[in-house]
Amino acid sequence: MDFQLSDDQRAIADMAGSLFGDLCSDDRLRAFTSSGETWMADLWAQCVETGLHALAIPEEAGGSGLGMTELMLVLEAQGRSLGLVPLWRHQIATAALARFGGPSHQALIGQAVAGECLLSVALDGLASASGVSLEARAEGDGFALHGQVAAVPLGMESAAVLLPARTPEGLRLALLRLDAPGVDRVAGVLTHGEGVAGLQCHGVLLSRADLLPEAALAWLEPRAIAALAALQLGVSAEQLRRTVAYVAERVQFERPIGSFQAVQMSLADAHMAIEALRSALWQLVYRLDAGLPAGPEALATRYLACETGHLVGHRAQHVHGGIGVDLTYPIHRYLYWSRALGLALGGSAATLERLGDWLANNDTLGWKYDLAEHPSL
Repeated sequence: MDFQLSDDQRAIADMAGSLFGDLCSDDRLRAFTSSGETWMADLWAQCVETGLHALAIPEEAGGSGLGMTELMLVLEAQGRSLGLVPLWRHQIATAALARFGGPSHQALIGQAVAGECLLSVALDGLASASGVSLEARAEGDGFALHGQVAAVPLGMESAAVLLPARTPEGLRLALLRLDAPGVDRVAGVLTHGEGVAGLQCHGVLLSRADLLPEAALAWLEPRAIAALAALQLGVSAEQLRRTVAYVAERVQFERPIGSFQAVQMSLADAHMAIEALRSALWQLVYRLDAGLPAGPEALATRYLACETGHLVGHRAQHVHGGIGVDLTYPIHRYLYWSRALGLALGGSAATLERLGDWLANNDTLGWKYDLAEHPSL
């Protein structure tokens, strides 16, 4: 196996690292937190200017036509720097519309590719204990959307959002234009500073084209998982790097606390969790880019991302001691981000249960070359 990046992939990773590093220093993040803003509009403008907002959008739709591997590299850099911009949601939503949408969506796709509007994705209902609350009921030549969604990321700033909705044929992705009659929005802010909107839909009329084909949800969900896991990988890796630097300097009992065996073992566990997530994520994006089934790989990556965020976050906070809860010190922001990403991923328990159900129904599969390739979820 060759795990080396191509020259183009390295260039994309370097550009993203430089951009986020320049615009997301600790001082800039501190000023952003004090500003009351709910996303980094200046950073987003730079993402649009450099084309990072359209990496995974097909070329025929005006994007770069690259894969999840390239997007993963950018999102890891974003996670390391805590850049609060809707990179993955905007372009994955646009890519889904370009792939599964119809002629009526072309104008919206064009605006999204040009950076003239934002698109969002909210799949939280798929992992909720109460299930998907939105219901699309047949009405006239289309559908009427009823129900609520608790927190759509950048729901006040976005033009439209892709949401799962219950229909007589099962779950389908619905394209909801957020300025449509019958949509009530209530603004909110998550703990890591991102703006959200609680939605209440009162018979919002959708065309038949606005309910995407059944395959759209199966296509989008593993890519959303990969994107969130890539962000978590970046957040946790930088959180651990900063923690190692801190324990090498913090002196207690006339010794750096990094020389204590308990601290060393704790951070070694955190490092192994990060590398396990990295391996699972690489496998997932490879399979997605190769067009291979990736259902259980997505669930395994989702589980590891939830576990890694929790383990690394709490180990880092623990060894930082009192300064870890000092809001003038930057390490707390990484825990906030890990908590937000864990909520978006749905938590490890629900994911493990779903993966267990899949394994129970596919008990003849294993790591043998003579076994058939597994089916998708």
